[in-house]
Amino acid sequence: MRTVQVGLIGFGLGGRVFHAPIISAVPGLQLAAIVERSGNSASAAYPNVRIVRSVGELLSIDSIELVVVTTPNQSHLDLARQCLEAGRHVVVDKPFAPTSAEAAEMVRIAQERKRLITVYQNRRWDGDFLTVRRLIQDGSLGRLVHFESHMERYRPVLKAETWRELPTPGSGLWFDLGPHLLDQAFVLFGSPDAMTAELRAERDGAVVDDAFDVVLHYPKLRVLLRSNLLTCVPGPRFRLNGTQGSFVKYGTDPQEEALKRGETLDQPNWGQEPKENWGTLSIAEGEKITATRIPTETGDYSRYYQNVRDAIISGSPLDVSPQHALRIMHALELGIESSKRGCKLPFTDVSRDGGR
Repeated sequence: MRTVQVGLIGFGLGGRVFHAPIISAVPGLQLAAIVERSGNSASAAYPNVRIVRSVGELLSIDSIELVVVTTPNQSHLDLARQCLEAGRHVVVDKPFAPTSAEAAEMVRIAQERKRLITVYQNRRWDGDFLTVRRLIQDGSLGRLVHFESHMERYRPVLKAETWRELPTPGSGLWFDLGPHLLDQAFVLFGSPDAMTAELRAERDGAVVDDAFDVVLHYPKLRVLLRSNLLTCVPGPRFRLNGTQGSFVKYGTDPQEEALKRGETLDQPNWGQEPKENWGTLSIAEGEKITATRIPTETGDYSRYYQNVRDAIISGSPLDVSPQHALRIMHALELGIESSKRGCKLPFTDVSRDGGR
């Protein structure tokens, strides 16, 4: 296997926590350069990686094949365009772009230049989501009728200097966590028939949405996606109801907190959830209900970048295709429109395969 050299644009929370350590852990990928416009935190963390101060300097390194864009959302199109036109493959952090029009432009350029473009969706490889996906595929619950997915946090104090909390294109919680929840739902169930969304600003002084409740409507299935920043007592991460029983899962995948602590993927028991956080599968047999704790699958964010590596080296299909990324962008915009109008809106989608 040859090695794909990778350049990383941005070394804020996204680049430092969610990209650099994952790229560094994948055989066949080499983190070769990081764009850090000021400061020396990247060189301190990765002393053997070349640190550059501009995108132009990064693109002057001919050996770099893949560039990862992890910067504020409104900069994604401009940076992706520069990289694609310089002949590089590109990974763009979610939510791809502030608008579906900008996202479609990135895909058009990638197709024109015959380069790969994809969106970072690491939470497909959360252990709890992998567990839920397996239970649905196994048919353990019978016919599924209700699916809830929550990402709830407690952050009552605004961070006024953070671009995500300013009224700029692509800001707010819906564009931050909505792509994760939508991606997981679309992977499981494909595109919905319709969508109902309520986006809200709940915290004192909030000027962009910091809470949402979204319903995806499928034939005989209701999918509820929920997130907010004023939940100090967490509810379940997942709740599934089917004709034969239910599955309820509390707690969150441990990889994010481990990465924030500076841990690396080669440490023992990476991605393994403690037993006390395992979900409970309750199966009804007549009037008798049998409850069983279900071990959580081992999470592994590196599988995202393994797939990108294989797509570049051997032409393997991308797990997160450009078409799927555009579908998620359409859902994000439809959610905004549904919330503004206060009504259910049809989800018009030419492709019905869910983007898998």
